[in-house]
Amino acid sequence: MRLENSSNPLSRILEKGMIEVVEGSLIYLRIYGKGIHNSSWQRIRFVEMTSLKGFMRNLSVCPQRTSDLLIQPYSGEVQNTSALLSVKVQVLRKNIRFKDYMMCLEDHRGNSRQLLKDSHLCLRVVEDYDLRLPHWLEIAIVATLLALSGMCSGLSLGLMALDPMGLRIVKNCGTPKEREYAAKIEPLRSTGNYLLCSLLIGNVLVNSSLTILLDTIIGENIWSIVLSTIAIVLFGEILPQAICSRHGLAIGANTVIITRLIMLVTFPIAYPISRFLDYLLGKEMGTVYNREKLMEMLRLTQPYNDLMKEELNIIEGALELRTKVVENVMTPLTDCFLLNSDAILDFDTMSEILKSGYTRIPIYMKEKKNIVDMLYVKDLAFVDPDDCTPLKTITKFYNHPIHYVYNTTRLDAVLEEFKKGKSHLAIVQQINEVSHEQVIEVVGLVTLEDVIEEIIKSEIVDESDMYVDNRSKRKVTGLRRWDFTVFRDYEMERKISKQLLLAAHRFLSTEILQFCPTLISEKYLLRLLKHRDVICELKYDENYKDSPHHYLYQRNKMADYFILILQGKVEVEACKENMKFENGPFSYYGYMALGPSIPAGIDAISAARLNSISRKSIEKMGSAFISSISANQVLPSTSLQYMADFTVKALSDLLYIKITQDQYQNCLLTSFIDSNISGEAPISTPDLLYPLPEESKEETSELE
Repeated sequence: MRLENSSNPLSRILEKGMIEVVEGSLIYLRIYGKGIHNSSWQRIRFVEMTSLKGFMRNLSVCPQRTSDLLIQPYSGEVQNTSALLSVKVQVLRKNIRFKDYMMCLEDHRGNSRQLLKDSHLCLRVVEDYDLRLPHWLEIAIVATLLALSGMCSGLSLGLMALDPMGLRIVKNCGTPKEREYAAKIEPLRSTGNYLLCSLLIGNVLVNSSLTILLDTIIGENIWSIVLSTIAIVLFGEILPQAICSRHGLAIGANTVIITRLIMLVTFPIAYPISRFLDYLLGKEMGTVYNREKLMEMLRLTQPYNDLMKEELNIIEGALELRTKVVENVMTPLTDCFLLNSDAILDFDTMSEILKSGYTRIPIYMKEKKNIVDMLYVKDLAFVDPDDCTPLKTITKFYNHPIHYVYNTTRLDAVLEEFKKGKSHLAIVQQINEVSHEQVIEVVGLVTLEDVIEEIIKSEIVDESDMYVDNRSKRKVTGLRRWDFTVFRDYEMERKISKQLLLAAHRFLSTEILQFCPTLISEKYLLRLLKHRDVICELKYDENYKDSPHHYLYQRNKMADYFILILQGKVEVEACKENMKFENGPFSYYGYMALGPSIPAGIDAISAARLNSISRKSIEKMGSAFISSISANQVLPSTSLQYMADFTVKALSDLLYIKITQDQYQNCLLTSFIDSNISGEAPISTPDLLYPLPEESKEETSELE
């Protein structure tokens, strides 16, 4: 046979007559022989040279016809000794550079008979290098397919993890960048199953193409399988999903165009499947948390969010409000402050009310469980303790309503009642069964403060609370309290009422610098005021208006005392022009006569002597210490000569406070010694008006 023509110009005849043709080409062979006719082409076959080895060893074995060379079902220019044969050369399999074939003939029994083993009957099919892509392009396609595979895999996890509810939350309350990302992703994510099907189909399509391409480049061997598996798993699955699980919002927003393109390409397959899934599974609602799951999520994410512990407690308390009842937060009746309806509003009763610190006080009749009325402390604004007004008179006049709740009432319902403004305190009732009958009895009180404490999950402690928590019975420490019982023992021939003494004490400690708590503790100031020589009376004589007895201060005369007017009127004459004007209660004069407000002249020896005086000894001496001890016994003399440049004359009966320089200095010294021994300033002891705790009977030091 000879090569007559070929569709590929690279076909040629090699040395020794072997014909070389290119794969995928159509060739025309001139066949030479005897007895050629139109059906001779049916007896011609091509066999591979490798199969002829077995045929030569065993002539009974018939070599199989190859399918790589397809003989066309017709022949041209058939003559007795030659004919033109048309053959279609198939493309070689991958990684096969060439193959050698030999022409054979079949006999009348269908057996192949090898012709003379001559190179003129051999045909070599070689690879067409023009059909292969350049290596750089193949590498670029592999990298692109890996990127698409990673993107489809990562977005499958990243976008589907962003449920519609979460996207809506981010869009409404996220940072400006997060809101922008969420607005881009929300239309895509709303399609749900269509997006999922598109990404998964695109991922499978890309991975399959990548595997085939790698197999073409590397060849049909085990290394192509290993390399394609490693590339797809590492760069197409693990890394993209790890990144998108943390930054899915940003990556999804920046790849919206590519995602839409994938959805468009896979539309014919992905959309019908997604519609079927929508019909089968229903609408996607997103993640919805109930109360318990929401609280647990807040607890678990607390180390990673910006919520403070107090804010988390408030959120949890608000969520748990509906699950708690009044019985969990109420104050038992045994711990409540109540008043008997037969009480008299004298000084003792009102001091107990003020000491309790409560603004609403239930009133009971005969027994505490029989609450009949309610007293508001503001109702006592116009009540004089000296009038001894019956409590019933006040409660009947105001007639405040009483609100009742049951111990099983939920706290959210109680809060709604309190929000209406009718009352912030309710009486808690409990239904008990006695002799097969239901009996209602009062078991405690609940207030708006109790409900708020349960919401914020923290105790609200004010100056009136005796306990931090009613259930633990842990007492409040360090809070300032007023003990009005110290005024009960004051009997000064009825010169001054307890209320006026309290008012004078508060005026001196708050309005006059020399008596402020930073210099004189309130405890010793009270003892000073209770001294019999401090509270003075002056009877005005109408017949002798200019009597020297009426003058409290005279111009250009020495004075060593301070005066505070409590009741009555005085005339003051001052300045060179002798200006006259009248003053009334709580006007004061001569504070400069009290001397220096800070003890001076303390040397090292004096300080040591001060430290040797025990607090027990001072407390034991009591008020007598103020009047008996002389300032120069401990400190150098600090007396100050004061001359008044004004005149103060009584215009009516007077009740006033008169404190001499010695008395003030002794009180100042006593307070200074007490604060020096205790190691703290007088102002830092908030319970100065309370009686000090009982001291041990054992004296550790003695007053010098």
